[in-house]
Amino acid sequence: MEAIIVTGGKGLRMAPFTKVLPKGLLPIDDRPILEIIVQQLKNYGYKTIHMACGYLASLIQAYFQDGKEFGVNIDYFVEPKPLGTAGPIKKVRLQSDQPVLVINCDILTTLNFREMMDFHKAGSSLLTIASQKKSVAIEFGVLQTNGPRVDQFVEKPTQSASVSMGIYIMDPAIVDFIPDDTYYDMSDLIVQLLTLGQEIRHFENESFWLDIGRPDDFAKAGEMFPRIKDQLLKEPEPR
Repeated sequence: MEAIIVTGGKGLRMAPFTKVLPKGLLPIDDRPILEIIVQQLKNYGYKTIHMACGYLASLIQAYFQDGKEFGVNIDYFVEPKPLGTAGPIKKVRLQSDQPVLVINCDILTTLNFREMMDFHKAGSSLLTIASQKKSVAIEFGVLQTNGPRVDQFVEKPTQSASVSMGIYIMDPAIVDFIPDDTYYDMSDLIVQLLTLGQEIRHFENESFWLDIGRPDDFAKAGEMFPRIKDQLLKEPEPR
């Protein structure tokens, strides 16, 4: 099986850490975030990993090289210019016509990749998005209005929504919807598919998930990792 790790961004929200290292090489406990993801993918049988790199790509290549030390085969696409989170996917040279797992480089999760792949294969969509229900507290009194009239007032309500985890399974044919050499994010791709009437499914789950997008998330990851390390890196039960 094949996987793509998208690791081309500059990680501006993680400054000043990312002034020196690309976000994927920031250490959690004693190893880079990317190494944790590579180990997880290997445990789930992903032996071929494509890294879509950009910012400070040479450091990532120097660390992982061909992947043999980590028990996988790794190749690289290095962006000549920023292509967003979906643009580089079109440039990756996949080795088969089977669905591919795509994951951002800044995610800690105990998501069962096998169950998500089985879910995708059981459907008929080009794209499956890993999702979770999240609640957001609004720290204001919310008005429900009808023109100038207030119909209802709710003090500091909590609203819930399904959010994307930054993990996807795609059929290779999805590259036909990604423009060439253009900055194009996953959000752009999802909106385009929906506009064209393409089916998209989501794999809702309650696994541990932390998107390391800001320094406080990075600190939280370092604090939590020793407690969840075994769960993150355990090998799945054989079929």
